[in-house]
Parts: sequence; structure tokens; C-alpha cells
Amino acid sequence: MRKKTALPWLWLSVVVIILDQLLKYWVVSHFQYHQLWPLLSFLNLTLAFNPGAAFSFLGSASGWQIYFFSAISLLIAILFIVWLAQIPRGYHWRGLALSLIIGGAIGNFIDRVRLGYVIDFVDFHLRGWHFATFNLADSAICVGAFFLILSLLFASESRP
Repeated sequence: MRKKTALPWLWLSVVVIILDQLLKYWVVSHFQYHQLWPLLSFLNLTLAFNPGAAFSFLGSASGWQIYFFSAISLLIAILFIVWLAQIPRGYHWRGLALSLIIGGAIGNFIDRVRLGYVIDFVDFHLRGWHFATFNLADSAICVGAFFLILSLLFASESRP
């Protein structure tokens, strides 16, 4: 009998990828580069192009980082899909975490391969200080990493 794995969580990865790409398409279609649209007193939408990693890490490097982060994104997605296939279905938090990271990694991978940079559009700011502009894929990776750490530290997942 085949063991039931956490692979059904990949549906969430697909949702993250689709939402990420749709939001990026919408922002590119409706904004000029660096145009701001205030949403809240601490949050704007804007259009930014990031050749680096999450939160503009290595964004000003000479170009090698595009290939490096593309390869890293693809490798992480593949490794985490393999990991998801080995996790028992009852490990819900770990399945959720890995699927968010997979979706975010593939969402940004698509941008890097297609455009040579990642489209960012969320500008969080507070009292004149602006955090690096980011996107839904970056958020999914961070939330997924948070849940993954928690699931590994407090491994009280239900076990079949």
C-alpha cells in the first residue's frame, strides 16, 4: 500500500504562483516605474524591478546574481517538492510551510527567467523609513520559512 504524503499541498503552491504572477501583471499594466499609490498611511503600491534576491539583496551586483538566484530558486523548489513527497500527510504545518516556499520560489524564478529581474510592488514604510520593496512571492517565502522553523522546533504534528 502506498503511503499518503503531503504532496496535495502543492495546490497551494500553484495558487501562490498564479496570484503572484497576476498581481505582478496588474501592477506592470497600471503603474509607471516607481509610481506610488498610497493604500494606508504605512503602505504603498509601486512598481520596482529587482535583479537581486528577496528585499533587494544583491540588487546592485553586476548581473551574475540573476543566474545564481534563478538556480537557487529552482533547486530549492525541486528539493522542497521531494521533501513534500516524503512527509506524511498528517504533517499539516510542514506541508503548508513547504508549499508556500515552493510557490514563492517558482513565482520569482518565472520573473528572473522571463525578464532578468523580479517585479516588486509592495512598499512598506514608517515615519520616513522605507523597507525594501517586495512582492507576494517574497511574502510567501518568508511566511513559509517562519512556519517551517516552527514546525521543526515544535514537531507536534499529527503522525499517522
